[in-house]
Amino acid sequence: MPDARDASPYDALLLLSFGGPEGPDDVIPFLENVTRGRGIPTERLKEVGEHYFRFGGVSPINDQNRALLDALRKDFAEHGLDLPIYWGNRNWAPYLTDTLREMVTDGHRRILVLATSAYASYSGCRQYRENLADSLAALEAEGLELPRVDKLRHYFNHPGFLEPMIDGVLRSLAELPEDVRAGAHIAFSTHSIPTAAADSSGRVEDHGDGGAYVAEHLDVAKVIADAVRERTGVDHPWQLVYQSRSGAPHIPWLEPDICDHLQERHAAGVPAIVIAPIGFVSDHMEVLYDLDTEARDKAEELGLPMRRSATVGDDPRFAAAVRDLVLERSAVARAEKVTPCALGALGASHNVCPVGCCPSRAPRPAAAGADSPYA
Repeated sequence: MPDARDASPYDALLLLSFGGPEGPDDVIPFLENVTRGRGIPTERLKEVGEHYFRFGGVSPINDQNRALLDALRKDFAEHGLDLPIYWGNRNWAPYLTDTLREMVTDGHRRILVLATSAYASYSGCRQYRENLADSLAALEAEGLELPRVDKLRHYFNHPGFLEPMIDGVLRSLAELPEDVRAGAHIAFSTHSIPTAAADSSGRVEDHGDGGAYVAEHLDVAKVIADAVRERTGVDHPWQLVYQSRSGAPHIPWLEPDICDHLQERHAAGVPAIVIAPIGFVSDHMEVLYDLDTEARDKAEELGLPMRRSATVGDDPRFAAAVRDLVLERSAVARAEKVTPCALGALGASHNVCPVGCCPSRAPRPAAAGADSPYA
């Protein structure tokens, strides 16, 4: 990588995340933001809100983003990378539009975006790009000078994202009782999405059965499973499973569900299980509720020893990976030759989302892509 202090032509980094409530009074307004335009009745939102209310109405995601911001700023400062970092959310304060307005007012005109989603999918990539386009349109309507916005590539297979998860699985296996450890099964878990959205995820050439979304997760799972085998000498069986389904029952979503998988593996005689939430950057509400509550309750009901490995969160290796991605994208923007870091069989993801990548059902403008109206 070229000079570790050179992020030109970029002059700021935006951490772009989902957002979450920070108190009981925030829960329903937050869920209304998330579901706006879908016609979901308030009573249904109150049912979903119970997931938050049982934790005091607070999602852990905002504090986790604050911790990641601290880790990024510390890493950048220690390595002489003078790049200010801002934070904006799609669905709760600090809102994306407000943050972009602040960045423009502060004089920033070439902005890199780090989304807290590592994989290709509509909800994990293009929807963030649509939100960026909406915010830029709002700033344009205010008469502000618009910045150029580019999004960092998908980082699912960057070593700095994978190594903390490998260590997490190894720690979880070590925590299991010794008499069941060698036979433990690893369930690699990620967010379920509609099969139609999965099939059309990634570039057009990646579309098909499961699309890039499933292929990328399978590649990550294999890298982790292979590393665990190399470091322990034990070849643990594994499977990619899904959680957090939220759609109408008649619409097909990716399966198997994690709780159904626990039931099936227990019936097959598996002595223990490790759940590795590879689809999530941090331990936000869906990890806290769907894995640490529902899945743990199911495992206890079955008498199945279970451990849940850690997400990447603010691990220093992930912060270093973000620095590497920033410098890589900066060098690309300067038309310099770059060898991107990537493990597994798929190679590094594209830097610019092409036309047709992760399409939405109702086409909307999306920034930071080949089809961006703000290129």
